[in-house]
Amino acid sequence: MVRPVRCAAALSAGSLVLLAAIARAASAQQGQPQIGIVPIVLSDKPYTFDTAEQHRIRVVVVARGLAHPFSLAFLPNGDALVTERGTRLRIVRHATASVQTGNGAGPKLDPEPVAGVPQIPAFRGGGLQEVALHPKFAANGLVYFTYNRAGEAGPTPGSKLSAVTLARGRFDGRTLTGVEDLFVGDWNAGASGSRIAFGSDGLIYVTTGAPFSDQAQQLNTVYGKVLRLRDEGKVPADNPFVTRAGARPEIFSFGHRDQLGITIHPATGTVLTAEHGPNGGDEINAILPGRNYGWPKFSFGRSYEGPRISTMPVVEGIEQPLVLWLPSIAPTGLTFYTGDRFPAWKGNLFVGSARRGEVPRTGSLERVVFNDKLEELRRETLLAELHQRIRDVRQGPDGLLYVLTDEDDGALLRIEPAQ
Repeated sequence: MVRPVRCAAALSAGSLVLLAAIARAASAQQGQPQIGIVPIVLSDKPYTFDTAEQHRIRVVVVARGLAHPFSLAFLPNGDALVTERGTRLRIVRHATASVQTGNGAGPKLDPEPVAGVPQIPAFRGGGLQEVALHPKFAANGLVYFTYNRAGEAGPTPGSKLSAVTLARGRFDGRTLTGVEDLFVGDWNAGASGSRIAFGSDGLIYVTTGAPFSDQAQQLNTVYGKVLRLRDEGKVPADNPFVTRAGARPEIFSFGHRDQLGITIHPATGTVLTAEHGPNGGDEINAILPGRNYGWPKFSFGRSYEGPRISTMPVVEGIEQPLVLWLPSIAPTGLTFYTGDRFPAWKGNLFVGSARRGEVPRTGSLERVVFNDKLEELRRETLLAELHQRIRDVRQGPDGLLYVLTDEDDGALLRIEPAQ
């Protein structure tokens, strides 16, 4: 358990009481109990915590004013690209610089979004998702991103059909040019969340979701899958379903629900994804070619009404998770720590969490320790005292950890050793 050494109050006592009263009144009118705590605004002053192995750490606000940031990618010069989910690509200038700098050279959110990103009509879950740099970005300047392309009207009023899309463009420091769609999925009723990572094989792994249907088990659709593509968008010849009639050749694995995190194990090259269960049963999975991960037939979770999804979540032919959460933590971005600034955390997996046990404003950062066979040894919950939805976590070029908070006034936070 993380224990705060010092935290700064962000709202006055009167404001907190007023917010709580408003929330209780609204819940009472609907005949429902109030769930969750009142919103917490992050302090501009650093927070200091003790942790189980690294011990004293400090958390500082690098930048704020981001509208529900979703994904983070560091540029070689220390700037950071941040997607605001569904809308814009932003730049935090000098993101790795000290926030204590008084000469104007510290971190700053550029007020102008990156130009050249496709403009998407507003619809639920539509628009921009993930951002990632090509492994040879320093030479080619290529930035990859995913978005949900808008189609015709959907089956419900105000909805649209959408297609998960992988695109890339060349970044000059302010603008994406030569933007092209490399892959466009089939049209879908609803918008799939997606993440991307470049594997040690130089190929791109793309996650897609299928939370409320049996699409995850159907090989004629890309939803509920991990896809595998070459960096120009073509299908590798050794993908597991290339020769199967009626199957999408891009599919690498199937049977997935919502997958809002992906990373590559630095030693083995194993692809790991973070997958949402329904009510419970969140997972970290090691992705293997052609394997079935069970959704929606097999799950450790329950439906949102309470009953179990399946009486037997462990069955032959279904891959089991490396890590399981009961109750849910709503896992999001994830990364392995490989730096030297936190020696006790080297090799640990860090996982963003939006909320725990279906209770709002209970997000955190999860730390998982594995042995050399990717078997879990122990885990720790960090930053829960901040009561923020943690949407992404990345290691910066300075060897420190950075997280995004998915809020109306979202922030980029840095975790550093406390002196």
